[in-house]
Order: sequence, then C-alpha cells, then structure tokens
Amino acid sequence: MKIAVFSSKPYDRDFLQAANEAYQYELSFFEPRLTAETVELAHGFDAVCVFVNDRLDASVLPRLAEGGTRRIALRCAGFNNVDLAAAERLSMQVVRVPAYSPYAVAEHTTGLILALNRKIHRAYARVREGNFALSGLLGFDLHGRTVGIVGTGQIGTVFTRIMAGFGCRLLGHDPYPNAECQGLGMSYVPLSTLLAESDVISLNCPLTPATHHLIDAEAIAQMKRGVMLINTSRGAVIDTKAVVDGLKSGQIGSLGLDVYEEEGDYFFENLSEQVIADDVLARLISFPNVLITGHQAFFTADALRSIAETTLGNLRDLEQSGHSKNQVRPPQG
Repeated sequence: MKIAVFSSKPYDRDFLQAANEAYQYELSFFEPRLTAETVELAHGFDAVCVFVNDRLDASVLPRLAEGGTRRIALRCAGFNNVDLAAAERLSMQVVRVPAYSPYAVAEHTTGLILALNRKIHRAYARVREGNFALSGLLGFDLHGRTVGIVGTGQIGTVFTRIMAGFGCRLLGHDPYPNAECQGLGMSYVPLSTLLAESDVISLNCPLTPATHHLIDAEAIAQMKRGVMLINTSRGAVIDTKAVVDGLKSGQIGSLGLDVYEEEGDYFFENLSEQVIADDVLARLISFPNVLITGHQAFFTADALRSIAETTLGNLRDLEQSGHSKNQVRPPQG
C-alpha cells in the first residue's frame, strides 16, 4: 500500500517508520498540511495519513478520490476536519486513533493547572534574571477546591483520577455519565451548575456541533469570578474572543490552552522570526495569566508509538477485511 503522510515532522517519520517494520508499506512523507493547495501531492496514493490541521472537506476529498485515494487514516482521535458525508459518497473509508495515551493529555492538563496556579512560568523567568521576590506569585491549595470536568471519556476519566488524588471536589458534565468517575466521588451536574460552582474548569470533550463554542460569553458570565479555565480538547470548544473579554474583565482569572480555534497556520511551526498576524492569538500571548502550549498535550514517546502502531494497524485491517473497529462514519438519521 502506498501511503502519503501529510503534516509530517521528524518525530512522525521516526515513529511511523519504526511501526512500519511490521507492515512494509510504502510511506512518503510530506511536511505541508493537506489542503486544496497541496492535494495534488497525494495523486496515485492508496491512502493518506493526516493530522489535526489537515483539511479534508468537500473541496479536497473529490480530488483525492480522482487521484486514486480510497483510505484516510487520521493519526488522532478527533475527526472534525473530515467531511464524513462527502467521504462516504465517494466510497472513501476513514479511520482514526480513538485512544493513544489518555495519560499524556490528562497529565499535561494537570501541568497547566499547577503552572498557572503557582505562577511557575513567571517564577522561572524572574529567577533567570536574578529576581527572587514572591510578590505576584500567590497561588491556592488545589486540595479542597471544586474542579469541573466537561467530558469524561478516557482522557477525562484519567484526569478525574488525578484530581481525586489531589483531594478535589469533582463535578462532571457529560451526556454519558461514567461509573468509574462516580466511584471517585464525581457528581454529574448540568453545565450551568458546573460553571457556577467550579474553581477550575477543564474541557476534555470532543468538538461536535453541540460543543462548538460551548464556552461563550453567556457561559463565562455564569462562572465564578476568577475561575481557572483549561482547554486541552479542541480550540473551537471555546469562543476565543469571548474568553479574551473574560480575561480583561477579570471574570476569568487564568487560562491554560493547548489548542486554539485558528491554530492551523501557527501550531507545529517555528514562527519565532515572524510577527503573529492573528490579533486574538497575539492578545492571548500578552496576558501574564495565560499559558499556551502548541498542541503539545499528546506529545509523549508512549503516545507517538501508540499512534503510529494503531494508524498502520487500521490500514492493515481495511486492506485485509475491508473494515476496521476504528472506522468513522457519518451520523445516521
């Protein structure tokens, strides 16, 4: 099988090539994202392997199909960047990696909380300049605080375990309550209750039409003043402009992001010699109480190994049996 790997970085090549020793597929690596401008690179390939910022919409998929591509392998859990209905019409099969390392993302979420609370990023910069003053670095005990967790799938469940270990009061919001989380002391509540009572809110839900801009101006107004908001799910779960307003007013006390609604042109690239043209992103970076990482939460050796093995295993399943347990189809009805 000939596979075109888009949005590939050196670490993608290393882990995919290692996993490919068991499959011996023909892998071709392309650094650009898959878009309408780059789709011709996939001509003649049986499959494309793509990541979170590749665009597989109704303008790209027909051209992929015309070039002979029939399989789309996402090396991520989310699939909001794929027009599934168009893929089905074109008889294209889509597979994903639903679980690679929930620990990686949950632990990174915890790291953002601890860094923001104890101002570790600011203290690090101060000490490097010989400033050992503590003013402005005051935090709070996480123990006993209320943590609201939106989305209690695999990542949310691991994060719940971690927060339970800190001795937090746990509130959850998910259409499908998780018995393990309940066993850890979580109370499932309406979103309005979670927003109103949580000292820390962590977003661990997928991006769907129902969760798009779940956190908007109305939701922010319901939160405790000075709340800490963390998003390691998908950027569009929050209305970023509304969050900026919440930061300016003090309604949001601190913000940790590993994702951004318009991250496609920025994340995973070294732009240190360029001006950030996105005014909203530039404004976020300027806040002292905002900590942003560039879609890094998944980035552990364990996760990358699992992603590579599952991705190629999905394609093998499609090749051998015509279907995969990790296949994604458009919603019915």
